[in-house]
Amino acid sequence: MGNALQTPSQILPPQQQPQQQEEENQEFTCEICIEPTSNADKKFTNTNRCSHPFCTDCMIKYIRVKLDDDNVGHIKCPAFNCDHTLDPLACASLVGPSLFVRWCDVLCEAAIVGFDKCYCPHRNCNALILNECGGNAKKSNCPNCERWFCFKCKRIWHAGFGCEESAVLRDRNDMAFGILVEQKKWKSCPRCRHFVELLEGCKIVKCSADVGSVSATSAGSRFLGTGAIATLPLCAASGAAVFVYFLPS
Repeated sequence: MGNALQTPSQILPPQQQPQQQEEENQEFTCEICIEPTSNADKKFTNTNRCSHPFCTDCMIKYIRVKLDDDNVGHIKCPAFNCDHTLDPLACASLVGPSLFVRWCDVLCEAAIVGFDKCYCPHRNCNALILNECGGNAKKSNCPNCERWFCFKCKRIWHAGFGCEESAVLRDRNDMAFGILVEQKKWKSCPRCRHFVELLEGCKIVKCSADVGSVSATSAGSRFLGTGAIATLPLCAASGAAVFVYFLPS
């Protein structure tokens, strides 16, 4: 499993270098609200990119709309025909911590488009995790909180149970039983879901609890565990499901 992706929401923005002093009381007209002002502190500066004049109030509103409504991380200068993008670090002190964190998180998510990813489902974690190993990841350990979860169904690890069953786990007793199932390497009947423990002998098992009648092709089709899935017919005498009990090496 890959590493937790540390988003900029977990990193304090670096202290910016002192910028060159602008001429005091230099009047400018904001290209958004078209209001003239002589307060240099109200002038937005897109550091080392472009010098179009905007007031800080208009720029804060503009950035918030781009993030909240358009979910865009690479925000262009609002000036007509300007292809320059805004510098997030230069805007950090302008927009404040909350909006800056949101901005950087949007940039991170845009950078990993195409990667298989999920958020840790554990409370008080929610780390963004990438599947850097490829393949069909399932039981995974969060590198941030070091707790187990299922990458496939995006839920807390459901020991002993399949993903479709994890949604109906009711209480701690279910979770504790699942851990016991995983430790003992018990397998469940693909039809009635009763668990079976193989102590010795042949790995072809007939479920003694399942006495109903189902189609032959369904037997073994939902086999849980490691190894090849075997589709076997029902027992001709009892109609019980027959499946392979495969012990992992």
